[in-house]
Amino acid sequence: MEDLSDLYQEIILSHNKRPRNGEPLIPCTHQADGFNPLCGDKLTVYVRKPDDLVDEISCDTEGCAISRASGSIMTTLVQGKKISEIETLIEETKALLTGDEEPEIDLVQHGDMAALIGVRKFPARIKCATLAWHALESALKGEVDATTE
Repeated sequence: MEDLSDLYQEIILSHNKRPRNGEPLIPCTHQADGFNPLCGDKLTVYVRKPDDLVDEISCDTEGCAISRASGSIMTTLVQGKKISEIETLIEETKALLTGDEEPEIDLVQHGDMAALIGVRKFPARIKCATLAWHALESALKGEVDATTE
């Protein structure tokens, strides 16, 4: 089990050190800011979707390793997907990270997202992991703010 934990830590560190899609996306059709006052994480999610498909997405994050990694992982998972697929993914992600029952995680099925499951053991860190997802949800709804409380 320790090998799996080490792998998850490597995935988070990799996304933190080299965030994928981490630069502002200008021009974009939708964007939302996120702020986590508990940790100080600040981010902006930029989305370019001329129709029902997200052509491009980025998440420009200033914050802790969990927040940066989550935003990076999120962008790699939703790029090129339909809005309905993304909405389902957002709900599944929130359930994985905040649900009452311990989820069964499959690295093949969940990919790099599986690395974030460890934050469930640290309730204060859950907001760090979900901030980018809340900002994406806000952006897709045309809202501009996704501050957590």
